[in-house]
Amino acid sequence: MPFSDAFIRFAREAGPHCRLRFAPTPSGYLHIGNALNFCFNWLVARLNGGKILLRIDDIDAERKRPEYVADVFESLEWLGLDYDEGPGISDGESRRLPITARVDDFEKNWSQHHRLPQYFKLLDRLRVSGLLFPCGKSRRELAPFEGGYPPAFRRQNLDLDDPGVAWRITTPPGFPMPDFIVSRRDGLPAYQVASLCDDIQFQITHVIRGEDLMASTRAQQFLAESLGLSDFLHIRFLHHPLVTDATGVKLSKSAGADSLHAMREGGAGPEAVFRQAATLLELPACDSAAELLKRLRGRMH
Repeated sequence: MPFSDAFIRFAREAGPHCRLRFAPTPSGYLHIGNALNFCFNWLVARLNGGKILLRIDDIDAERKRPEYVADVFESLEWLGLDYDEGPGISDGESRRLPITARVDDFEKNWSQHHRLPQYFKLLDRLRVSGLLFPCGKSRRELAPFEGGYPPAFRRQNLDLDDPGVAWRITTPPGFPMPDFIVSRRDGLPAYQVASLCDDIQFQITHVIRGEDLMASTRAQQFLAESLGLSDFLHIRFLHHPLVTDATGVKLSKSAGADSLHAMREGGAGPEAVFRQAATLLELPACDSAAELLKRLRGRMH
């Protein structure tokens, strides 16, 4: 099914009680692919009178920088996309705080590091499930397997409490993300655990993400199935096509490719984002989120 048709069906079925989220990682300046993702989630929420949360996924503190956190707020403002819950929101209304104040509000009240206790509780439940095993293998040692994980590595004569080991979960044969990590070697919960917990805590009902995260979606569903977390299993997912550069390579925040920051610094407006969104949705050219929303309402009715 073309993405445009899948999007319309997804939006029609979302309903007035839908809750979506923007969930960028502050590991680099956002690019046009991130902007398209924001746009699609925003459109579904606004088409249905639902709610949208801004959740900045900063569990990976090593790659996080203040300027990347600020870039999230600057990008949303540049795109003209609002949100209903998250940093800078009070009593359901945007306080229109300066960017620095929104960053400060995020760090004080919304960072994932404030929710570490919930993540560790989920890890404790996984531990007693008997599905976890310790792994001391480095990225270099695993590189020859090109994303695979040899079942023999499940037996390394290590203990989950040994220092410097990662916790992995045993997955079925042919699983798209084999024996993925749930607790990192530094002891922090992995992205899959944090994202799962947050989606449940914030009562997310619908998620639109890139096609590159299909395996990640399945990994989180596997965790939910293993623990009987029915709230997460009821979340509806839609995966959108990726944006690539001129050579066909997926855009990367870490490389700063086609960053929104660079576009803003160069004096560009966000029209290119909305025109690309309109193309993917098979709509006439649109120059703003409001125009996209108007055209989609006409198509849905």
